[in-house]
Amino acid sequence: MLKKCALCGKGALKGKTVTRKGQYKAKGGTGSKISRWTMRKFLPNLQKMRILIKGHAKRVYVCAKCIKKGELKRA
Repeated sequence: MLKKCALCGKGALKGKTVTRKGQYKAKGGTGSKISRWTMRKFLPNLQKMRILIKGHAKRVYVCAKCIKKGELKRA
């Protein structure tokens, strides 16, 4: 079972966390510089639910956006 929404296919996205060094100009410094970055994952808000898929009850992951839209029928 993949960690993806069964209805819209939403999954994890890649991104960066940025580490900065130096004092900001607004606080009297010469400006903040990026010293390094590391990769991270942005995970969607997935909930495990029992829903009807083609007339059969299945336990799948569904994102919160699809639950709010009401695009599913609970088993």
